[in-house]
Amino acid sequence: MATPPSGVPLEGLTAIVTGAGRGLGRAEALELARLGAAVVVNDYGQPGRDGSGESSAGPAEDTAAEIRAAGGHALAHTGDVSDFQQAARLVQLAIEEFGKLDILVNNAGILRDRMVFSMTEDEWDSVIRVHLKGHFNTTRFAAAHWRERSKADGGPVYGRIVNTSSEAFLAGSAGQPNYAAAKGGIVGLTTSTALALAKYGVTANAICPRARTRMTEDVFSKPAEEGLDPLAPEHVAPLVGYLASPAAARINGQLLVVHGGMVAVVERPRVRAQFDSKQDTFSYDELDAVLTPHYADRPPGETFAAAEVLGLKRA
Repeated sequence: MATPPSGVPLEGLTAIVTGAGRGLGRAEALELARLGAAVVVNDYGQPGRDGSGESSAGPAEDTAAEIRAAGGHALAHTGDVSDFQQAARLVQLAIEEFGKLDILVNNAGILRDRMVFSMTEDEWDSVIRVHLKGHFNTTRFAAAHWRERSKADGGPVYGRIVNTSSEAFLAGSAGQPNYAAAKGGIVGLTTSTALALAKYGVTANAICPRARTRMTEDVFSKPAEEGLDPLAPEHVAPLVGYLASPAAARINGQLLVVHGGMVAVVERPRVRAQFDSKQDTFSYDELDAVLTPHYADRPPGETFAAAEVLGLKRA
C-alpha cells in the first residue's frame, strides 16, 4: 500500500483498541485517530479496577465521541473481550463498519492483587481471563481475518498487533502473582503470533508501559511539578501509534519498555553462565560445587532487581 503523508501515517486504516474508555487505552485510541485511523473503541465500562460493578457504555462512548469531535472516525463497542464470542463480534464490527481491520491494540485489564499465599482461585482466574485470554480472543479473530485476506489477495496484507505486557512480568511483583503471570503469558503469545503471522504481512509486538492511571493510582505518587506528568499515558501513546504504522514494518516479535519520554528495547533472555558436567549427568555434589559459589555473593532470598533485568538507570 502507498505510504500516506507523514502527518497522517494511518490514513485509511482501521484500528481496534481494547480497554480504551480510560487511561492508557483512551490515550492510545486518541493517538491512533490523530494519526488518521478510524478507531473502534472497546471498553466493558465497569467502574472498579478489579472488574467489579455494572458494565456501562459511557467510557467507550466518551472516547469515541471525543475522536469524532476532533474530526475523526470512531464508534464504541462495550463487549467483554474475555468472552470468546464477544471478541469475535468486536472484530466483525470493525470489518462491517470500516471494510477491514488493520490494527489491533490489546489493552483491557483488571487488577485483583493479593500475596500468593492468600490469593483465591477466582482472583487468579479473573485476572488471567481478562488479560491473557482477552488478548488471545481478539488476536485469534483478527489473525483469521488477515489470513483470509492474504489468501484472497494472493500475498501479504497490512496488519499490526500491539499487546500490553508489564514490568511486573520482567522484574516480578510480590503482590501480583496473577497479573505478573498474565503479563508474561502475553509476551509468549506475542512472540508466537509474530512468528505465525509474519508471512501474511502482520507484525505483533508488546509494550511494557509505566503510566499513572486508575490501575496504578496507589503505586505512583502525584507529580510535584507542573506541566505534563512524567508518567502520563500520553508518553506511551506515540509508541503505540508508531508500532501501528507502516514505518514499523521491520519490527516484529519485540518487547519495548516505555514511560516518561523513554523507550527501551528489551533483549531476549541470554545465558548468563553455563556449567558442564564432567560425567554423564550432574550429581548433587557437582551441582553444589559449581552453582553454590556462583550465587555466593547474592543475599539469601534476593531476586533480580528491575534495574538488573532491564539494564535501566532512569526511573
